[in-house]
Amino acid sequence: MIQRIDSTEKAKELITVLKEKHGELMFYQAGGCCEGTQPQCFEKGGYYLRMRDVCLGEIEGCEFWVDRDLFEYWKFSHFTLDVLDGFGVGGFSLETPLQKTFKIHYRLFSEEELKDLEPVKTAE
Repeated sequence: MIQRIDSTEKAKELITVLKEKHGELMFYQAGGCCEGTQPQCFEKGGYYLRMRDVCLGEIEGCEFWVDRDLFEYWKFSHFTLDVLDGFGVGGFSLETPLQKTFKIHYRLFSEEELKDLEPVKTAE
């Protein structure tokens, strides 16, 4: 099965640091202008999911959730979690005090990949 999300080594390294400090983590990416469109990292359970939000998969054991409307827009795309130096648009994400920000890179799935995509789960 083709995974819908993966990450860079830099992102994996930062996740390891954040897990040591905060324990289990989760990611959420909203689609609205007010929340920003960068992924936010929280302690697991630190963000309340809405009905039908979508889990794309896991990175380093951390679920990566997206807004249901964002998923509809990007459901034919592969996500790659990366990290950049600097302060992102969302100040609530756990990497912010470390002067880092998570970022997503997108690419469209090929027709072959679309035939074998990993299923998603939705929040109830």
